[in-house]
Amino acid sequence: MKSLFERIQELGLVLPPAPKPVGVYRPLLVVGNYLYVSGQGPIQNDGSLITGKVGGTLNREQAKLAARQVGLTMLSTLVTHMDSIHRIKRVVKVLGMINATPEFEDHPYVINGFSELMAEVFGEELGIGVRSAVGMSLPQNIAVEIEAHFLIESE
Repeated sequence: MKSLFERIQELGLVLPPAPKPVGVYRPLLVVGNYLYVSGQGPIQNDGSLITGKVGGTLNREQAKLAARQVGLTMLSTLVTHMDSIHRIKRVVKVLGMINATPEFEDHPYVINGFSELMAEVFGEELGIGVRSAVGMSLPQNIAVEIEAHFLIESE
């Protein structure tokens, strides 16, 4: 089985810098066989954030790309902070939060940007878990925030 880093290289993915916590929390936490990743925003390769209100200043395609960028940000967090003795076995649960106008109704489509990336990295069977996609107001006006839970195994 290839490591996460090897799979990222194989796919030619370019990861942004891993975000530093902006509050009192851990970027990730292992409890038993589960890896919990705190909410991640769409950090671009230059360190800037993708911001805007979906259904207002951003359309659904731009928002879907922002959700994919959140996936790249999360992969960066995993590569940076995950203990090398752990390997991700599968995606378990994804919570996608979209900075959306009250009129915007296509939340699942937006979060597909993240889910499709996880399927590329981990395969369709293991990269797709259960999921929620909701609209709300997000900090720093970021377009999308996603948190995820993974099943892991130790070497």
